[in-house]
Amino acid sequence: MNKRIISMFMVLISIVALTACGPSRAVRNTTIDIASMKGPTSIGLAKLYNDSDNKKSTCNYNYTICGTADEITAGLLKGDYDIAALPCNVAATLYHKSEGDIVIAGINTLGALYVVEKGYYIGSFADLKNTWVYSTGQGTTPEYTFNYLLTMNDITPVQDITVIYTNEASELVSTIETQHEIITVLPEPYVTLAVNKHPELRVALDFSKEWERVNPGSAMITGVIVARKDFAKNNPEVMEEFLKEYDASVNFANNNTEDCAEILEGLDIMKADIAKKAIPNCNVVLITGNEMETKVTSYLNVLYEANPDSVGGNPPVEEMFYK
Repeated sequence: MNKRIISMFMVLISIVALTACGPSRAVRNTTIDIASMKGPTSIGLAKLYNDSDNKKSTCNYNYTICGTADEITAGLLKGDYDIAALPCNVAATLYHKSEGDIVIAGINTLGALYVVEKGYYIGSFADLKNTWVYSTGQGTTPEYTFNYLLTMNDITPVQDITVIYTNEASELVSTIETQHEIITVLPEPYVTLAVNKHPELRVALDFSKEWERVNPGSAMITGVIVARKDFAKNNPEVMEEFLKEYDASVNFANNNTEDCAEILEGLDIMKADIAKKAIPNCNVVLITGNEMETKVTSYLNVLYEANPDSVGGNPPVEEMFYK
């Protein structure tokens, strides 16, 4: 009799221990509506989406992959999405537009812009003085970050350099074909696409590394993860579990590039052959907490000084971040 009681007692202890260590039943039964865009900011989410499809994730992820950030912001404002991946400045703009209904929960992609050239030798930003450079993103963050880095390297935009803007990155890749010598500013995965087509191209400068060189402790930030404030506040266990699963998905992307590339193609986010080469250059991360707040605040302040409207007309505030 005593042995039976002891045995039952040990089973109960095991059940309690497992329950304490793992997610609660409520968390395991939660469905999260999540959205992201085609491109680098979805790379870290690939395994998470795939695991959800195969019933391997703790939470159920009802995901939508959009073509533009506008589709996502409209969905967030309507309450269609609980969590989303957005460009950093768009997230700041949405925070102010929604009067604080959106919070930034993590950095998911650092800088993925590069100076790519053929027929020149560009070894530093100083070498760009008195040159002609083709770029995308006029009036948006690529222009602001480029001008910031030029200024920090004693080059006056417009006066010391001529920048020719194209409407789309794909258009710029086509422009490369017509030029014997060219200097361009391109984002991933278009860098990989261009180099694949034109092996004579050389990646000369990494915006992310250049940003950290002139502004230690800060970072150039491409994308962030945001959540509706009410959802995050009312579901702290769910947010914790999501960030754990997302972190594992990011690690998978960085350590299992080929497998991640196949998943990305299956999700129609990026072609596998391009993704295999592009992923290591996309700076896929998950940075949360105080480090996130410090880096995002510094980055948004630079954009605010360049053009207040690019971040919603106001500088970043502490309440913008999920704790």
